[in-house]
Amino acid sequence: MAGIATLAIAYVLSQFYRSFMAVLTPALTADLGATKAQLSFASGAFFIAFALAQFAIGVSLDRFGPRRTASTLLLFGGGGGALFFASATAPWMVIAAMAMIGIGCAPVLMSSLFIFARTFSIARFAVLASWMVAFGTAGNVIGAAPLAQAAEAFGWRPVMAGLGVITMLAALAVLALVRDPKSPDGVDGDATGFGGYLALLRMRVLWPIIPLTAINYAPTTGIRGLWSGPYLVDVYGADALMIGQVTFFMALAMVAGAFVYGPLDTMFRTRKWVAVVGNTIGLAAILYLALNVVSDLTTVTVVFVIIGLTGGSYGLLMAHARAFLPPHLIGRGVTLMNFFSIGGVGAMQFATGAVVTASAVPGDPTASYQALFWFYVVMLGAAIVVYLWARDAKPEAAAEAELQS
Repeated sequence: MAGIATLAIAYVLSQFYRSFMAVLTPALTADLGATKAQLSFASGAFFIAFALAQFAIGVSLDRFGPRRTASTLLLFGGGGGALFFASATAPWMVIAAMAMIGIGCAPVLMSSLFIFARTFSIARFAVLASWMVAFGTAGNVIGAAPLAQAAEAFGWRPVMAGLGVITMLAALAVLALVRDPKSPDGVDGDATGFGGYLALLRMRVLWPIIPLTAINYAPTTGIRGLWSGPYLVDVYGADALMIGQVTFFMALAMVAGAFVYGPLDTMFRTRKWVAVVGNTIGLAAILYLALNVVSDLTTVTVVFVIIGLTGGSYGLLMAHARAFLPPHLIGRGVTLMNFFSIGGVGAMQFATGAVVTASAVPGDPTASYQALFWFYVVMLGAAIVVYLWARDAKPEAAAEAELQS
């Protein structure tokens, strides 16, 4: 339990790092001359580096276990990247630092899911994964109003340097406290190496799940972690503290949403349709923003909260895929799906930066954001349609209840 608690704390830091830049947008623009496109690129660099690292992490989890995998990368990538960020004097340094941090944070959640998959039943996996995500999403809360207040009081450089030290301490705690789970009898995690990914990609049952896994989190984290700041500044004239307050409520909703998704598959005896309904509600909220780019801050905050609540289906989708994974490919299986999840977010960060830049109209700040929200609507809507072809994976407890009835 001490090891899981340590990984949970490390995951709070991981969530913080993927969302904090929205609050620092005014400071990075003023101090470094960073443009919206450069900040979008920096945010995307975190997710792309995070995603690409998944392949090596999957093999490392199956071969060396979560303790050494997570602690090493978090120490040098996460902690070192945060310190490099604090010393940045140009936008390219922010981009490089975010890539380093992405690699450092990449194994944290996967190490937890690996332990859950090897230690607990598939039926409990969705709840454990969702609740780990929910706990870690507290990093989004810290990265909102509290970060804005700390940056105002101490400056963003000292705050980032302090976070770098904290990240390094968390990595050392992971090395000291995490215990690697035993491999099931007869399971050889080394048997296929990177070739295991090809075996997974040949599993057609995973194909309809992949697009929604790649897109479901992208609007939530894109709005919360990147575009909420520029949107509130350009359209509503908000300052850093106002951005922090609005995103604080969205971050709380993201925590609540991840908790709520956890047990719903058991309650309703379906993973597929819980994901469909939840993501469709989120789609409707984003559609509202596309149709009403300018309203009022209260309404925008409420819509952001709905998007945050419904965007937490990651754990549920991971459990959906986990139900079809062979035991010897657990590490590579969860990291492959996470590659699509984080890679989708990263690709969307780059794409939305291009969309906002290309649709900009001089003197009309709303045009870019209307295009942004419509882009999210189209991409999420298409992913939901593809997911309708997925084979449902009912929790074992529900399946057993059906057999007994």
